[in-house]
Amino acid sequence: MSTGVVIPCYNEGHRLDESEVRMLVEANVDVYLVDDGSTDDTLNLLHELKESFSDKVSVISFVENLGKGEAVRHGLIRAIESGSSPVGYLDADFATSADEMIRLIRRFSEQDVNVLLGSRWLHLGAEIKRNVVRHYLGRVFAIFASMILRMPLYDTQCGAKVFATSEVLSHSLIVPFISRWAFDVELLGRLKKYGYGNDDFYEEPLHRWIDVGGSKLKLSDTVRIVVDLLRLWRMQRH
Repeated sequence: MSTGVVIPCYNEGHRLDESEVRMLVEANVDVYLVDDGSTDDTLNLLHELKESFSDKVSVISFVENLGKGEAVRHGLIRAIESGSSPVGYLDADFATSADEMIRLIRRFSEQDVNVLLGSRWLHLGAEIKRNVVRHYLGRVFAIFASMILRMPLYDTQCGAKVFATSEVLSHSLIVPFISRWAFDVELLGRLKKYGYGNDDFYEEPLHRWIDVGGSKLKLSDTVRIVVDLLRLWRMQRH
């Protein structure tokens, strides 16, 4: 079996890098491209990639924009149903590059865990370039996320994660996420709720992460994120 990586796409026609997808395919990764109701030429590009890489690339498309969380959820379900193992997801801007994702997959196979999270920890020897404002907002978010999950996590929101295919994961994906932007926290909370303990999770510091312009997250969305975190906190208490 080969690893399945889901890449959620919304209006990514101008920045989805074919060479990065090629690198994943050449590493025997099954790529699941999910078009989340794009209004540009993203879907055409995804079908071109499928034609180029044949059975190693699958395309899933939504008529309407459902949000990144739902794109990831549906993609992971398709990957599991298709027999990929393990499975994971990666941002379409390749801020985490394909070669870094391949390294995370290898690290996952070396660790006795069920979930591996890429972590954008700036340390000596690493190249982590983030917008300063988003970095500090992200640190505040991470503190609250760690409190909600009751786990000593540094970075819940990095868009590079790998999961063992298991009943716990499948059960965690049945119901749609309530949050569009904090779905990572919601998914980790579900995994704990349905059977995983803290020892099932592992954070791997990234060697390289480069912030790419064109983020769909707006400053106004921060209010919604705060509300979502409060909802998730209440859910974790019950």
